[in-house]
Amino acid sequence: MSDDVSQNRAAVLTAPGTMVLQRREVPRPGAGEVLIRVRAVTVCGSDVHYYEHGRIGDFVVQAPLVLGHECSGTVVSHGPGAGRHPVGTLVAVEPGVPCGRCAQCRAGAYNLCQDVRFLATPPVDGAFTQYLVVHEDFLHAVPDGMDVVTAALVEPTAVAVWANRKAAVDPGDRVLVTGAGPIGLLCAAVASARGAADVVVSDVSEERLARAVEFGATRTVHARDLAGHAGTFTVLLECSGVEVALRNGLAGLSPAGRAVLVGMSADGNQSIPVGLVQSRELTLVGTFRYALAYPEAIDLIRSGRVTPGPLVGARFDLDGAESALRASSGNPSILKAVVLV
Repeated sequence: MSDDVSQNRAAVLTAPGTMVLQRREVPRPGAGEVLIRVRAVTVCGSDVHYYEHGRIGDFVVQAPLVLGHECSGTVVSHGPGAGRHPVGTLVAVEPGVPCGRCAQCRAGAYNLCQDVRFLATPPVDGAFTQYLVVHEDFLHAVPDGMDVVTAALVEPTAVAVWANRKAAVDPGDRVLVTGAGPIGLLCAAVASARGAADVVVSDVSEERLARAVEFGATRTVHARDLAGHAGTFTVLLECSGVEVALRNGLAGLSPAGRAVLVGMSADGNQSIPVGLVQSRELTLVGTFRYALAYPEAIDLIRSGRVTPGPLVGARFDLDGAESALRASSGNPSILKAVVLV
């Protein structure tokens, strides 16, 4: 496939609810960087939130912004000192490039770097564009035969890998996943791949619960019935960001259970039953993005133990990027949309 490297079209958010197509200069890779031709961008809930509201917490869109961070592309050229990935290589893009110097980066927790530049997080432009520059250390070659959409889905799979690591999910664990959105379903899939004895998915949507078995769930429980499973599980992966789901999920844990908060609440504040956490000696930890999770995510997909492709229910080209952002709200059966650039 030949590409015209003289032009670069991008779908740009200019105001909440408004996107326009613009022609921009093709970026030039600097030292250690690589120019890639973007191939696929799957839509994340954060993209939708920026599109609809123009902000997520303290991150406010104050200037035109290119959305999209779950992406794949092919290597076009290298900046000085780069060369790890040959031209033409299909890569999954890890969208956060940290400073590499702070205490968190030096400890390997680069997801907690305060100076990270994360695609589609203001003011950093994202991947709804034909050409993108990324540091080569954050490009991951995918196996032969992996398609561009699946390569883009490595990113949300990495979120699920990180959540399962933080929960230390092991064979024999009884895992409850609250929230059957794309991340919840991938968390269930990774838990199943890690050998969990029971993977239960809970949600308010019967339609989404019906999809959970495709992603490794051994059974499902409607959220209204979750209170009847107190003391049942060893691990909670809370992916909804809803307070009642967190409280019922914590109640579902057996003594010494581990809970990981994956989903983010709308206002960032939730109350928890402290007495329950203390009396059962529960471990409660947060999770933020991921670190060093891409190799495991790629291996899980390569081996067929996790199959994220069925999440995608609608496909658009770059001209349809705005429609892609509206797809799930217009049709709740669509778990995820993809923009093929």
